Amino acid sequence: MQPLSMLNGHPNRNYLPGIETNTGPLGHGLPVAVGIAIAGKLTGNDYRTFVLTGDGELQEGSNWEAAMAAGHRKLERLTVIVDRNRLQQGDRTEATNGLDPLDDKWRAFGFHVEMIDGHDHAALLDVLGADPSGRGKPLCVIANTIKGKGVSFMEDNVSWHHGVPNDDQFAQAMKELI
Repeated sequence: MQPLSMLNGHPNRNYLPGIETNTGPLGHGLPVAVGIAIAGKLTGNDYRTFVLTGDGELQEGSNWEAAMAAGHRKLERLTVIVDRNRLQQGDRTEATNGLDPLDDKWRAFGFHVEMIDGHDHAALLDVLGADPSGRGKPLCVIANTIKGKGVSFMEDNVSWHHGVPNDDQFAQAMKELI
């Protein structure tokens, strides 16, 4: 990770095209996205609002307040994508504050839920490309993933949550991925 690069630790709207807002502080992305979706609904705009969050971030209470508001307002043009890799900084999500059954939690807040293999790009494109019109509720896509998949020393390894590879590790990772 390099400061001011397009691919730093958290998406930055100043450096990455298509990002509407910065969400580095955990728990801010979904509430901001809900506000954007509410604005679209109130003004009659038909744009879609997407937010990508991780399962570790879902331990922040502001996300559940936002989910409750989104379900209540039937924000069908809002899509939440949860990277369900079961790792967060320092430990596994289930060891710190269990989230299961995650799909039932989202349904309880009024969301339509799709659970997919997050490594299956075709499945992800299918679910994200579906027309939300008439669904009458927001969508939560739980993308089950393995953090670091395809790189032997990073795969499912909590130490790499914030790890930055040195030159040799980078070369090895690229060799394993290509």
